[in-house]
Amino acid sequence: MKLLGISGTITGSKTLAVVEKVIELARQFDPKIETELLDLKKFDVQFCDGRHPDTYEGDTKKVIDMVSSADSYIIGTPIFQASLSGALKNLFDLVHPSVFRNKVIGFIATGGTYQHYLVIENQLKPIAGYFRAYTAPGSVYVHTDHFNQNNEIIDSDIIVRLENLAKEVIHMSNVLTPVGKI
Repeated sequence: MKLLGISGTITGSKTLAVVEKVIELARQFDPKIETELLDLKKFDVQFCDGRHPDTYEGDTKKVIDMVSSADSYIIGTPIFQASLSGALKNLFDLVHPSVFRNKVIGFIATGGTYQHYLVIENQLKPIAGYFRAYTAPGSVYVHTDHFNQNNEIIDSDIIVRLENLAKEVIHMSNVLTPVGKI
């Protein structure tokens, strides 16, 4: 099984730190799991213009292929103006919805106000529903106060919640064999 961590932003470093932490925890819980990290900051991804995903080239094609080849996902986004990042929305627009069908997604969000945790429930999970993906129940919102000056997570409750998310995604991915792989 291949777990892809997606840091869905081209700015900042907190979202990447949290996604990396969950990927690290997932490897600890299941050493057989293959993991990969997609940091959108490192790719020059084109803006979705409505064409078929197969027609993109360069970094955009590479990113689409990375997402398409994964069996499950940890997807993180900072919250800007009470919504997911434009970079993550663009990624969702670039990838055909069938790519996520019957695959497990664990969501993480980072932000500076405590009300922003609702973006996971009100925006990210409905997108996963449209994709017909399975969502791990233990999504995690990480506030700016949960980090130290080096963007390391210092809140022990958040660490426990990230551990639980990693376990849920691994367990669900192992139990819910995607259609076509049965």
